[in-house]
This record gives sequence, C-alpha cells and structure tokens, in this order.
Amino acid sequence: MAEQNIALIVGATGLSGSYTARELKSHGWTVVTVSRSDVDLEWSDRHIASDLTDAEGSKAALAAAKDVTHVFYCTWSRQANEEENVRVNGMMVRNLFEGIAGAPIKHGALVTGLKHYLGSFDDYAKVTPYTPFLESSPRLPGPNFYYAQEDVLLEMAEKYGFTWSVHRPHTMIGFTVGNYMNMAVTLAVYASICKHTGKPFLYPGSPEQYNAVTDVTDARILAKQFYWAATTPEAANTPFNTANGDVFRWTWLWARIAEYFGLEVAEYPGHTTPLEEQMADAPAIWSEMVAQYGLQDIPVTKLASWWHSDADLGRELECFTDMTNSRKLGFDAYQSTPDSFFDVFDELRARKIIPAGN
Repeated sequence: MAEQNIALIVGATGLSGSYTARELKSHGWTVVTVSRSDVDLEWSDRHIASDLTDAEGSKAALAAAKDVTHVFYCTWSRQANEEENVRVNGMMVRNLFEGIAGAPIKHGALVTGLKHYLGSFDDYAKVTPYTPFLESSPRLPGPNFYYAQEDVLLEMAEKYGFTWSVHRPHTMIGFTVGNYMNMAVTLAVYASICKHTGKPFLYPGSPEQYNAVTDVTDARILAKQFYWAATTPEAANTPFNTANGDVFRWTWLWARIAEYFGLEVAEYPGHTTPLEEQMADAPAIWSEMVAQYGLQDIPVTKLASWWHSDADLGRELECFTDMTNSRKLGFDAYQSTPDSFFDVFDELRARKIIPAGN
C-alpha cells in the first residue's frame, strides 16, 4: 500500500490555500486545514481552528495534526507597521512548526510574493529592480515580513529535518469570497457596476502599468507548483517565482475584460483614477443591484478590495517574473491569463454573485 500523504494547509479559506487543497485532493492526498475560525470547508478532511499568534493555544490545537507529512503555509497577518509585520508573521510560522513538532514532516512550503523584490509595505517600490524579477536577486535592505517568514521556515527545516520551497506569485487570480487581495472579483464587481449605472469603464491605474509588460498568477498554477515542488526531489530547498507563463499589457487585457462584460473601454486619461474614489458610492449601488438581479446578498465590501487593486494597477514600474528555477527542473504548467479572469467571471455569474450577461 502506498504511503499516505497528509497535507496541513494553513490559511485554508484563502485563494492559495483553497486551490492547493483541491489540487492535493485530486491526487489522493488527505487534507488537514487550519484557520482562525471553526469553519466547514468542502476541500477539508479535518479542520483545526487555531490562532497562530497564541503559542500555547496553537500548540494544544495542533495536537490534532501530529500525523501530517507536508505543510503548505498560505497566510499572513497585516499589522500596523513592517516591524510588527516581521515580528507577528515570523512568530506565526514558528508557532506552527513548533506546534507540530514530532510529526513526520517531509516538506514545508511557503507562499510569499513580489514584495520580495519590490520592498515591504513601508518601503514599497522605492527601488527599481531589474525585470523580469530573478529568483537569484539579493534581498533588499530593511525589514520585510516575507524575509522573516522565509528565515523561520529554513530554520525549522534544518531543526526538524524536512525540505522546503518558497513560492513567489504575482497578483493572484481565482474565485473566493471575502479575500482582501482578489483582483478578478474586484474587477468583475467594478465592471458590473459600470454596466448597471453607465459609468465609464475606466482603467484606474498608472500609465506605467497600463503600458508596461506584466503577468499574474492563477491560483491553479500556484497549486500545481506546490504539488510539483513537494513531490519532486530535485526541487528541494529552492525558491520559485510563480506566474501563468504568459505576459501581457493592460492596454490589451482591459479591452478583453470590457468585451466580456459588453462594455466600451473609456478613454484613458493618462493618470491614476483610483477605484476607491470611483466606487465611493458602491455599497448603495450594489444593494440596489442585489435586489434587481436576484444576486446573493453579499456586501460589496466583502467582494471588492478596491485598495489592493489600486495598489497593483497603480505601480509606477514594470513588474513581471522569471521562472528559471522551476522551468529548468521540469515544471511546465501554463495558464492563459484572459481565461484566468474569464473563468472567475463565469463562476461569479453561475453563483449569482454578479449579474448574468446579456
């Protein structure tokens, strides 16, 4: 009988955690999930409610995870400043691995992101790194909670004798509700409001982002790379950029999204027009739309993260990644970026979260 792989997924309600769980289950793995709250997840075989900022409490809760063989850490906790981000997020990774000490762990994987190359929230984009971002690039000076998480993972791997991988996606695209960094759902809500009200479908970001080459990461690609890295011995102890495998310019993709929703692209004014400002009246409009179109009664504030999409689309420098590390080792998964968005839009329509098409 083949040895059973039992995955522990931390941050199981988010994009990366939920898609990773589905991917692993498709390969016959048992999935144990961890989040702060006691939730019923269709992709979980066993759920543990644990606050990883509480060392003693999490140790007691994680006693139910002493049989796990692989760990996928897919969460973070935003604090008031980067020093606190470093302290709290590093502590959470440590509390997790100390809490499952003695488990037969083979591999621990961590998802971070492009702030590895662009700097922390406090120092974001104050440098102009080489593009595409290289996995071999040195760290930037100053505190960065991604570096803290990575350092603790490597320390725990050495202490407990397991291999590791770090995965650095760009903007994550996938279906979830209540995730505060979800551009696909945000743009779907924005486009739906524009369609309903006749507001111009205006690209909200910077001219640099509108015209530059960029990429994104479908949550399905990240999940596939997680599985590949955990099951490929040659991939051990390596950081990996994670993106769809294509590149695009928003000048082109914005028109494709407009076409999907039956909208005209508004003339770009040559400067940022943040969604937070454009959508100041969105809560009232969305409530009206929920009633008119028979949508699920989900507040717009739980669907759209205007601030996060504004941050991504408003960057004033080129951002895309090089995937040499995984490509050289045989990871060849690819995802069409327009389809990443369209698949989410289709699911939002099918679930009656946004209005159906004409």
